[in-house]
Amino acid sequence: MDFGFILNSAVLGIGLAMDAFSVSMANGLHEPSMRPEKELGVSGTYAVFQFLMPLLGWFCVHNAACRFAVIRPLIPWTSLLLLLYIGGTLLTEGLRRKAETDAPDCRLSLRFLLLQGIATSIDALSVGFTIASYHTAMALLASFIIAAVTWLLCFSGIRLGKRCSLLLADRAGIFGGLLLIGIGVKIFLRG
Repeated sequence: MDFGFILNSAVLGIGLAMDAFSVSMANGLHEPSMRPEKELGVSGTYAVFQFLMPLLGWFCVHNAACRFAVIRPLIPWTSLLLLLYIGGTLLTEGLRRKAETDAPDCRLSLRFLLLQGIATSIDALSVGFTIASYHTAMALLASFIIAAVTWLLCFSGIRLGKRCSLLLADRAGIFGGLLLIGIGVKIFLRG
């Protein structure tokens, strides 16, 4: 393990975390009053998923490659459907909130958070193929670096979203929902 390995893992983490960063930003837009502890927890959830998925992919390559090949075409569809559902819900809430004078509870639920974690990290399963030549310790370290980069980017994304929410005021939920739907479509088209 050398500097090249660490740099490669960090760059891989940046690439994998872009969807989670965007979703984190949407979460900050949707819940501008999110407490710092929750920001840490939300960004930590994405980091955990980004840690587990490459390891799961690595495990599949080593132990169940033929079974993984069957589900691989379903990955973009799964991400698309999850993010369309979450984004559509946020969009509907944002439009309803704009029509109502009462501001409903707009906190991110655990269910949505877990769905977002899966949807934004499911493509990291395929990273298991790129790290297939790593021994167990290297695969763990690479996944840890990916998770650390993801956590940092997602935490920053939430903070950025919260700041932008102040500028967008009552349109933040609508923008966040559209952003999630766009990310789902992008993941789907990228395949």
